[in-house]
Amino acid sequence: MRKIYAIVIGAGLGAGSVFLHASLVPFGLIFVLLATLVGIWSIGRMWGGRTLKVLAAAAWTFVVLRAGFPGTNQEYLIEGTSIGISLINIGFLALVVAVLLPA
Repeated sequence: MRKIYAIVIGAGLGAGSVFLHASLVPFGLIFVLLATLVGIWSIGRMWGGRTLKVLAAAAWTFVVLRAGFPGTNQEYLIEGTSIGISLINIGFLALVVAVLLPA
């Protein structure tokens, strides 16, 4: 059950990141990156184990990368602007740091 919760929380953090990263530039991006870092780290802190953090990070990655590809009507949720590219690049860095931090 913890694995399912970790995946759902990771996907929720990813969805929140997609929808909030472009609001109030650059504060939205900074907030989203900090929330991702703290959210993934807290999963390991709450339930212990790096495996759960990796599952949550994989769910976040799936949601964010899917938002970067065109949808049914060729719309993009993460645009190719500096903010969108920063979300993907620095977000992955935040995930690596969150997974490697000790619980």
